[in-house]
Amino acid sequence: MKRRFLTLVNWFDSRLELQKTVMPMLEHPIPKAAAGPKGWWYVFGSASMTLLFLQIATGICLALVYVPSAAEAYGSLEYLNYKQPFGWFLRSVHYWAGSGMVVMVAVHMTQVYLHGAYKYPRELTWLFGVFLLLLTLGMAFTGQVLRWDADAYWGVGVGASMAGRVPVIGPVIVEMMLGGPNIGAATLSRFFALHVFIIPALLVALVGAHLWLVLTRGISEPPVPGKLVDPATYDATYHAELKNDGVPFLGDAVTKDAFFSCVVVLVVVALAAIIGPKGPHGLPDPVLTGANPRPDWPFLWLFGLLSLCPAGLETFVMLVFPGVLVVLLLLVPFISNRGERAPSRRPMAVLLVLIGGTALAVLSYEGATAPWSPVMDARGHDPVPVDIVKRLTPLELQGANMFQLKGCRNCHALEGLGGRRGPDLSHVGVRLTRDKLIDQISNGTPGGGNMPAYGKHVSPAEMDALAAFLVRLRPAGQAPARTATMR
Repeated sequence: MKRRFLTLVNWFDSRLELQKTVMPMLEHPIPKAAAGPKGWWYVFGSASMTLLFLQIATGICLALVYVPSAAEAYGSLEYLNYKQPFGWFLRSVHYWAGSGMVVMVAVHMTQVYLHGAYKYPRELTWLFGVFLLLLTLGMAFTGQVLRWDADAYWGVGVGASMAGRVPVIGPVIVEMMLGGPNIGAATLSRFFALHVFIIPALLVALVGAHLWLVLTRGISEPPVPGKLVDPATYDATYHAELKNDGVPFLGDAVTKDAFFSCVVVLVVVALAAIIGPKGPHGLPDPVLTGANPRPDWPFLWLFGLLSLCPAGLETFVMLVFPGVLVVLLLLVPFISNRGERAPSRRPMAVLLVLIGGTALAVLSYEGATAPWSPVMDARGHDPVPVDIVKRLTPLELQGANMFQLKGCRNCHALEGLGGRRGPDLSHVGVRLTRDKLIDQISNGTPGGGNMPAYGKHVSPAEMDALAAFLVRLRPAGQAPARTATMR
């Protein structure tokens, strides 16, 4: 039996020539210190790649059942959770593997930064790592949208609001993102394509390029205080050390990588079995007045930062600040690509990591505990002010009742009482015409705000009454807004 097996292996190898191509890669020399006790600092990249392939495997299984349709997505997830054998476990492993990948990529990049491994000649390796981090976060965000629950619906709304603030091309980006003027079936289809096809393909391609750079530029040796990086002499010194003292990767180094990756997978499986899958939490219905959505944990820091900043800084925090962070990450190997690598000789690098980690932890806690809106119980506690009710007609009173029942008060205030998600509507009748109000209620404002489309949730008669009420919201004696005409 053994002889037959070896004959079969040799038959394949003689045609694929795997030993001639793969084995030299696995046996490429690395610094001896990187395979010793300090080699445990080098295991996070392999763990990240392992979790990526685990996500791909579980994602393929989930795609056999998941229906990327706005009408059936939520139900297909419920089917996976409660009817499909081991469906809940597959969903859970997929979610926790994704979360683990975010952690491993972030830890790996932190270790590379602290060890100065981004310095010459590995600048491009760092840049590919930054893009891998961004794609990993993209997988996390698009994965949340595919749950197609209340969190997903409002998450897309906030994401579209952020994109809509981009100067000049904002509306175009929103149109491409949503597949139309509002959140709907086309939105889910586009995010499904991103999560299942586009982002994974880019991730696999970048991982391949990243590994190629590791093979060609080598693994950085553990940093030693006083041993400086000089681009003029580094290559010759590095290759001389490999020739004299290098060890093959296929040895202690790969053993450490395999052991740590197995531990990480076991942790993911344990979390999946004990805690279970994420969501779905509530139907993606914008009229649910009790909705208190928030993003998945990788984005809680931004949610917390937005909850603390004044309204005037929202655009800066949404657009400029994340862009500045990405640019700074990309500039790291060009700002400092020589000199000391040891953390003990780079106190500013250590301080930046401590400050950044503390800020992320504090902001994430704030994001997990901050209310989505300062007033979420307006329907039950803030009636329409009496001075407004006294001047309303029967049709307008019906509209006021709709304003309460549809949960509009959870987002909009009247005379300072109510929600703070949207603007105060006390004088909206002066700013917007009846037709504009109906259009805004029906289609929402995906390009400039967080208001979803309510057209499918309000009947024509209810819309007529609601519009009549809103038009009446203006100072006494002041005429309603009118459409501008050309003379």
